[in-house]
Amino acid sequence: MRWPRVAVVALACAVGLSGCFSQPDSPPASAIQLPTPEQTFPAEPSPDRMVAGAVTDVKPPGFADAPGDDLASYTSQRLRWTDCDGGYRCATFLTPLDWQDPGAQAITIAMKMRPASTGPYMGPLFVNPGGPGGSAQDYVVGFPTSGLEGFDIIGLDSRGSGESTPVVCGTGAQTDAYLNTDFTPDDQSERDALIAAQQAFNEECRQASGALLDHISTIEAIYDYDLARQLIGAEKLSFFGTSYGTFLGAVYAELYPTRIDKMVLDSAVNLQPDSDVIQAEGFDRSLRAFASWCASNDCGLGSSEQEVVDTIVAFINGLDAAPLPGDGSRMLTESQAVSGLLLYFYFGSDVYQELSSLLQYTMTSGDGAYLQQVADSMNDRNSDGTYGSLAYSFPAISCADEGDDGVQAAFDDWTGRNSELAPIFGKLFGPDLTCPLWTAEPAESIDFTGKDAPPILIVQNTGDSATPYENAELMASELQSATLVTREAAGHGAYDSGSACLDWIVVDYLVNGTVPAEGTRCTDG
Repeated sequence: MRWPRVAVVALACAVGLSGCFSQPDSPPASAIQLPTPEQTFPAEPSPDRMVAGAVTDVKPPGFADAPGDDLASYTSQRLRWTDCDGGYRCATFLTPLDWQDPGAQAITIAMKMRPASTGPYMGPLFVNPGGPGGSAQDYVVGFPTSGLEGFDIIGLDSRGSGESTPVVCGTGAQTDAYLNTDFTPDDQSERDALIAAQQAFNEECRQASGALLDHISTIEAIYDYDLARQLIGAEKLSFFGTSYGTFLGAVYAELYPTRIDKMVLDSAVNLQPDSDVIQAEGFDRSLRAFASWCASNDCGLGSSEQEVVDTIVAFINGLDAAPLPGDGSRMLTESQAVSGLLLYFYFGSDVYQELSSLLQYTMTSGDGAYLQQVADSMNDRNSDGTYGSLAYSFPAISCADEGDDGVQAAFDDWTGRNSELAPIFGKLFGPDLTCPLWTAEPAESIDFTGKDAPPILIVQNTGDSATPYENAELMASELQSATLVTREAAGHGAYDSGSACLDWIVVDYLVNGTVPAEGTRCTDG
């Protein structure tokens, strides 16, 4: 019996043979085109960004000599898949630091694959957990494979993150000092201190990362993704992205619509930068949902939803003037308590009891150590005082993609629009000065259409904390071929979160291409 070629490839991968993918012939340099967005929003200069000459002599890990002077030298690379982490396959490849100047400098991209195991071979399914900057390689390890055994599931760490060439900033002690800053200033001296702290952190990133910060946008990351597709030898790829991963997917759909097989976007980010939807609204709703549960279950924090909210907000506000003893010699500050609280809201109602117990303990004992440890997890701080890649890739990629109106506008938004849209966390988050004082200019903002893309599936929880449900409605309206499936549940991330209804829809779509009817809702889990 003559097996189809794709089945032979899948079997070779499954038994661990190296070089199991075919390698495409390198096209002539003149035939390689970098797509650009068809429509963009008008670009306006960011008034207060600290943009100066790049630190050219700094080379973060993974900087390498360019393989040649043109793009064809990158597409002619040969992947070397090796066994890693028991049953997985790992590989790295080079990509241009600056796609417009490929011969000047290369950086390294790392990826991990769970090879297809059974059933008809479905091709590569790239997955991304969000962030921006979350490790896609780590995501592969926990990504559910039930029903998806025919896919090679691949996690590619985006440029600036994970084991790819990473953004590097200051020391652990310097980052501690930055995160210990009062992010909700009460007077001019505290405002000045916040500005100075943000400037110091941003400059630490520039000094340690150099020119990488000028080439870390999602558009550039998507060029890397399509290079990976070519090196694997796949005509098309499938993609599953969560949170910021939905932005990665949307950009891929904008630049390479005909290279998509299937695409699932879970927990949509906001594709319209000027819309009246902000992240803090999702966290406000999450706090109120918890407070309602708490009051109904005699949690000890109040007898009504509003009483519970008032108790928690008063506790957090009190840490502004009187931080609690924390882990070791550190203190639990207002901003750290907010970070710890936010982490719980990513997981929805399953963790309400644990959160209730932690808040009661912290408030009554005056011991902030446990809540601070939760904040450390949210901030990607390790037990030895160092920080993981996400702590630095998150602001770098965010500010490469987001425009801003400057420092004063950030203060005005905090006291005005943000606090009106989200009266709790809109205030507690403070003014976001990271991007207004960043040391690199943002990339152009795409006016998304998704033109020519195949059917795209968007899935979203109604009670999503980090990406409010309205984002999914906006994304579905922006991407012409998108269909939205709604799950009635709290928490961030709809797939593999307890809904058999939604999980079946996702798998059926990825495997069979079945697009659910408009308005489909899942109420289980």
